[in-house]
Amino acid sequence: MVDRLHRLESKKIPVDIDYNAIPSLATEARQKFEKIRPESIAQAERISGVNPADLAILTAYIQQGRIAKIKK
Repeated sequence: MVDRLHRLESKKIPVDIDYNAIPSLATEARQKFEKIRPESIAQAERISGVNPADLAILTAYIQQGRIAKIKK
């Protein structure tokens, strides 16, 4: 459990992320992410009303962006 928390804490969310550009993200999660602006996936996970599917979508979106930057 501690290892999982460290992994999630190390997955940083870009400060300039546009949550409205993330397809399939639930409206409630999008609004809460915009308001709170979590710095990591671990922080996002602790927001009430955010479900595991929202976290998976957010994580995949961030990972896609990192892969695209590497390929450039």
